Amino acid sequence: MIKKENNNYRWRFFRSGGFDQVTLDNAEDLRNLGRLDPKLWTVLNCPTTGLEFDARTAALLDKDADGQIRVPEILDAVQWSCERLVDPDILFRAEGLPAAAIADHDAEGAGIKEAALRVLLYMGKPADAALVVADLSDLTRLFSPNQFNGDGVVAPELSTDESVRQLIAEIVDTQGGVADRSGTPGVNAETLAAFFAQAQSVLAWHAEGATDNKLLSPLGSNTAAAALAFENVRAKVDDYFMRCQLAAFDTRASESLNPAPLVYGALGNRTIATGDADVAALPLASIVASKPLPLTDGINPAWAGAIQALRSAVIEPLLGARDTLSVDDWMSVSQQLAGWRAWQAAKPDTAVHKLGIERLQAVVAGDGVAQVTALITEDLAAKVFASTIDAVEKLVRYQRDLVTLLHNFVSLSDFYRGKNKAIFQAGTLYLDQRSCELVMRVNDMGRHATMAPFSGCYLVYCNCERKGEAPMMIVAALTGGHVDELMVPGRNGIFYDRKGRDWRATITKVVEQPVSLRQAFWAPYNRVAAFIESQLHKFAASRDKDIETKTTAGVGAVAVAPAATPAAPPAFDIAKFAGIFAAMGLAVGAIGTMLAAVVSGLFALSLWQIPLVLIGVLVLISGPSIIMAFLTLRRRNLGPLLDANGWAVNTRARINVPFGASLTGLATLPPGSTRSLVDPFADEKRPWKTWVFVGVVIVVTAVLWYRGLFMGLLG
Repeated sequence: MIKKENNNYRWRFFRSGGFDQVTLDNAEDLRNLGRLDPKLWTVLNCPTTGLEFDARTAALLDKDADGQIRVPEILDAVQWSCERLVDPDILFRAEGLPAAAIADHDAEGAGIKEAALRVLLYMGKPADAALVVADLSDLTRLFSPNQFNGDGVVAPELSTDESVRQLIAEIVDTQGGVADRSGTPGVNAETLAAFFAQAQSVLAWHAEGATDNKLLSPLGSNTAAAALAFENVRAKVDDYFMRCQLAAFDTRASESLNPAPLVYGALGNRTIATGDADVAALPLASIVASKPLPLTDGINPAWAGAIQALRSAVIEPLLGARDTLSVDDWMSVSQQLAGWRAWQAAKPDTAVHKLGIERLQAVVAGDGVAQVTALITEDLAAKVFASTIDAVEKLVRYQRDLVTLLHNFVSLSDFYRGKNKAIFQAGTLYLDQRSCELVMRVNDMGRHATMAPFSGCYLVYCNCERKGEAPMMIVAALTGGHVDELMVPGRNGIFYDRKGRDWRATITKVVEQPVSLRQAFWAPYNRVAAFIESQLHKFAASRDKDIETKTTAGVGAVAVAPAATPAAPPAFDIAKFAGIFAAMGLAVGAIGTMLAAVVSGLFALSLWQIPLVLIGVLVLISGPSIIMAFLTLRRRNLGPLLDANGWAVNTRARINVPFGASLTGLATLPPGSTRSLVDPFADEKRPWKTWVFVGVVIVVTAVLWYRGLFMGLLG
């Protein structure tokens, strides 16, 4: 909740947009900002996105990261900046924060100042130079891999000892690197502990296998080769003995367990290689109940080599020479190799195996791990600079951006005073020989279409596209010029964003509102002209369609119908002809009567009354339109446009006619230009103006004659 305190500070206000706005232009204004009644703030919150404002600065201001910047967050930023600066007036100056401008009266300030000096050193700038946002935009430049940066990650470059550098590189290789602030992969306490534990487990595993244990290594140094030969055929031998046991269980199964003759027929129709997959899929030998596995003759050719390796490396060393292998012999061999196989299954799953047992023994026995641990501890001790650098960045960004936000939040001075564009103005839209300055991004089209019409502005929504960029939607307020040609969506224009990049803008929607009183005056006549033009177009189109239909029907009838004697023309109906002329006469008479009444009415007036009558007719026709336009222009304001984009505007920010005219520039010839009025392709001139002038002269002459003034002038 915002607390308001009474104080005697003399605030200064300026009036623009129909309301009073506070002036903020010195340090004292900022120091007392927390005492300004929130009801006098122009805005109570604004979004952090969709603005022409630095996104990183907006994120720093948004302390609760909810996407909105509120009054308390503004006050916290202002108060913190005033406390951390020797003279807060520097916030109103051009970008650049010298280290000397940072107040060091307490520990926090001293730390920020020391960090700022170190940044200047890292950037190669003198100690009295000014820090700018670009110096802190890439923090990896401030944290070299050969310097302690407080993140607890050490890279190989941080040590001058070659053995330690090698150990760090090996840990990164086997455990994966952790990026430090410089972006270089390194080692932290977790990866170091994991590496050391894995190295110990690998050494323990090797130690278990190196013991003189007949159960683990029945063939001594040849056990590994024997186990490999055993594993290569284990599944296939198990399959053979299982098939033979099934055949013994039921003699009917033998035929099904052996390959069908069709299988050999398919093999016989193509070339067969030793390693043919179809051959390897066949059983090791023919399936017969309780038959031992032959080790020489009768073996599947695809497995002959593997069985021979099993015989020489496993069976003969363990069981002695033999030509067949029974199921009991096979179970005995499997049991004798079970210890080795279990030991292999317990092999630690880690990449440190690649280092070799001798290197792992040297690492565990040496002091390399202790040295890396010491480097990590020393790096963590430098955490003060790493944490303070964030405060330096915030202070540098606030020096550049905070006052800009205040001039668009506490007041709208950037918008109304025109020296700088407001942060909600996205750029300039060029359309139909005009430039529109009040252009905003549209974040939510549905919400905007609901709220924006209450602004009273004539709005044009455009979809903007540019190669290599995501499309965006904008809305522009037209506050000057004619808008007759903008009512139909699909027209194109050019939008220039605040970076000067051009976008192709296509109108997608128009919200019609009055633009000026002049437009409102002519609106009824334009509507009547448009209606007459529309009716004439419809009448002409219908007559053209009727003629086309009758012509087509007549030609078809002539082509299809047989020749016939022409019918006699109908007799002249004089009564019908007289009726037509009578109707025409009545119409002409009615028009004449109306004109006579109008002329008689004018003749009955004094000369000075005639202009008043004409003015009254104009007021009668255009008056309602002008009144409605006047009321709409009076309520035209900026608030709904901003509210539609997630702002909370705290006042009625009017856009009156003079200010609105400054937001829309119309095409004018440059000063000092010359212009030729000869147009070789001009429309053909019609004498209607002359006839109107002649008609006015006749009416005036008739009035003078009727009043007898004309004869008096002649006499």
